[in-house]
Amino acid sequence: MASEFRVTVPEDSVRTLSPGRSGERVVFAPTGELAASGTLKSGMSPVRSVVASPRPVKGKAGREAARRRLQLQLQPVSQDEGQGEGAAEEEDEPLLSVPEEEEEEEEEEEEAQPLPPVCVSPMRGMWRDEKVALYCDEVLQSCKAEDADEAMSKYLSEKLKLKDKWLGVWKTNPELFFVKYEEASIPFVGILVEVTCKPHQSSSSCFKVTVSVVEPFSSNIANIPRGLVDEILEELEHSVPLLEVYPVEGQGSDIQDIALALEVVRFFYDFLWRDWDDEESCENYTALIEERINLWCDIQDGTIPGPIAQRFKKTLEKYKNKRVELIEYQSNIKEDPSAAEAVECWKKYYEIVMLCGLLKMWEDLRLRVHGPFFPRILRRRKGKRDFGKTITHIVAKVMTTDMVKDLPSDTLLQQHDDLDLAVDSCYSGDTVVIFPGEYQAVNLALLTDDIIIKGVGKREEIMITSEPSHDSFVVSKADNVKLMNLSLIQQGTVDGIVVVESGHMTLENCILKCEGTGVCVLTGAALTVTDSEITGAQGAGVELYPGSIAILERNEIHHCNNLRTSDSSKSTLGGVNMKVLPAPKLKMTNNHIYNNNGYGVSILQPTEQFFIVAEALNKGAASGDKKDENMLSKVMQNLNLEMNNNKIEANLKGDIRIVTS
Repeated sequence: MASEFRVTVPEDSVRTLSPGRSGERVVFAPTGELAASGTLKSGMSPVRSVVASPRPVKGKAGREAARRRLQLQLQPVSQDEGQGEGAAEEEDEPLLSVPEEEEEEEEEEEEAQPLPPVCVSPMRGMWRDEKVALYCDEVLQSCKAEDADEAMSKYLSEKLKLKDKWLGVWKTNPELFFVKYEEASIPFVGILVEVTCKPHQSSSSCFKVTVSVVEPFSSNIANIPRGLVDEILEELEHSVPLLEVYPVEGQGSDIQDIALALEVVRFFYDFLWRDWDDEESCENYTALIEERINLWCDIQDGTIPGPIAQRFKKTLEKYKNKRVELIEYQSNIKEDPSAAEAVECWKKYYEIVMLCGLLKMWEDLRLRVHGPFFPRILRRRKGKRDFGKTITHIVAKVMTTDMVKDLPSDTLLQQHDDLDLAVDSCYSGDTVVIFPGEYQAVNLALLTDDIIIKGVGKREEIMITSEPSHDSFVVSKADNVKLMNLSLIQQGTVDGIVVVESGHMTLENCILKCEGTGVCVLTGAALTVTDSEITGAQGAGVELYPGSIAILERNEIHHCNNLRTSDSSKSTLGGVNMKVLPAPKLKMTNNHIYNNNGYGVSILQPTEQFFIVAEALNKGAASGDKKDENMLSKVMQNLNLEMNNNKIEANLKGDIRIVTS
């Protein structure tokens, strides 16, 4: 097994550790979900606190302590750049320069050895049924929400009795050691330590263990000073959160059991526990945990499209951050709150309540089974103008007579240099004509009126990019919207590149370069795509929700299912994905579906209706097998799926797959 990643950091500048410093410093507490008491549950997050400074250390010992805390700048920089920029940016952290002659006198510290491999958690390979059995039957055992903490503590305490001393890698926040670093390059600082387990303390998420550095000194940071590590541990009184320690391989089956128990607890507090659990009555808490396990598994295997999963994760993270903000804000109110402080507390509280409600909706299978559970568009339709005329909106920096020479003489024109203004000015029946250039549009996510948006010239030269700070790119609930001869380039938005909420949308001769999912057609909506290209989607290129209608003709759908998940190998999504309950209607003619990471066409059937057929297909009958073709034909008829003259090839997992769940 490969060891942990390993880096060497430049010693461009130094900062004080504790000598000569007073006032405020950064300490760290475990994070994750917030308990009702306001303590944080797992992980690491900075919390500001004011503490008394240790007595300043003078002389050579003080200088040595000062030079141990490194300022990280992981991008390659010259020695001169490193010494100049770091000092300027850290105003509240005094940076000390060690005289060159003294640096030469001091001995070079030995480079840290690489970290040994840690135990691989069996949870990574568990099926969802195994996870449900582990948490619901073995660990929680039908307990109530308010007793879940105690159940986890009891489970972990029993496992820790197997061995009271063992070797582990302590993985902690780099900010504990460094002034500057890039999280993408150094997600944690790892130190090889000997762990001594203490008797049962309180909540399993707050367990502390005593650690000491072992020989040979080992870390994922090759040149981290040993003295700095010793000083940090002394500050912490050699006591660190147990959930930050990962047992090293090769210490026997007892340590493997301890490693599994630690992963079980981490997963519970990171993904399954919500801080409102013990504040609300829940008749069947284990059933709720099962729902959350299913939600997590659906995100991992791609059943929930990657971008939709990203929205859930962003909402959960935002909820946690807002909860921390409220607790910190309340803690800074020293006396009776003023009227302004009370109002601010209520504002933060209600924001948390709203986020909590969204998360609860996401966790309810009935509310999320058909895709996004709330409408994106809240704007009303304008309808037609009072005087009954339609307008053609010209989008170009400068309008010339050549641009409009082919239009009828009685055409009413408006010129815009901004696509958003043009779309916002439209009433039903209007046309937006876009000339070559690069445009950014937010209002394409608010299409409620029947309009035509078309480019003039080569479609590759009419580029419309999404606004990265928004969730949605193109969203329609109009009766009939048409996009023609355009390139849609998704940047940062997490929804499908095009979402048809209701009504009918036509895409003709367009290029769709996805970054989220591809085209999503929600229940009851209809889509027609002709002569277009869809590529780069994290999920399926075209996602059809139950009861939707789609016609796909002469399109290219390729290089989709670029899911950013830890286990994309389980995903079946690819070119076209259908969710069946009730069955969508799909007509595919003369399409080329190729080089997708999943299947060319996948059909998600959440009932037992076609289970036998799917099992037969899974066995991989020989190409051209008449029995296999007959079964697939029967399924296609039942699903109202018409496929003619399509070229489906070179997809990573196969051409067509029926998935039952």
